[in-house]
Amino acid sequence: MYRRRDTRREQLVAEITNNLRRYAVDAQQVGHAFANLHGLNPTDLQALIAVMDAELLGDPITPGRLGEQLNLSSGSVTALIDRLERAGHIRRDRDTVDRRKVLLHYADQGAALAMEFFQPLGARTDTVMARFAEDELEIVHRFMAEMSESLRGHRDAVRAARPEPPRRPTG
Repeated sequence: MYRRRDTRREQLVAEITNNLRRYAVDAQQVGHAFANLHGLNPTDLQALIAVMDAELLGDPITPGRLGEQLNLSSGSVTALIDRLERAGHIRRDRDTVDRRKVLLHYADQGAALAMEFFQPLGARTDTVMARFAEDELEIVHRFMAEMSESLRGHRDAVRAARPEPPRRPTG
């Protein structure tokens, strides 16, 4: 990070690393602006992103998977889902195959709010992407996928290394 960059490769690696860091901070600030505008906290925003990502993959998320992804207890997940559902951001549906299973979906009202806020950013993103050829986008896609996987691996290692919080005595 703060070492000499003698070769072009070392310079590129440093510049890309700095760009990724700045992008992450800027994206987080945009997300916080959306959250603040709609009375959401950071965990609410993470939950909405998880619900949206799962839907985009065609595999709606369950409350249990949401809790695992956000590292929350089942009680905290229930309170989170209740809050987001009351605010019109998500809805609960029963799985059509296994009626015992609950699936979380982006509600129409929540999707409309997100669309209105993020549509200008989407247009900017489209403009940038249009400047790249398909083969270049393939490389960028592979790079971003591998960087995301690397970051999630580090996140999971940090979570696993964290000591359990002390439990209050019962009884």
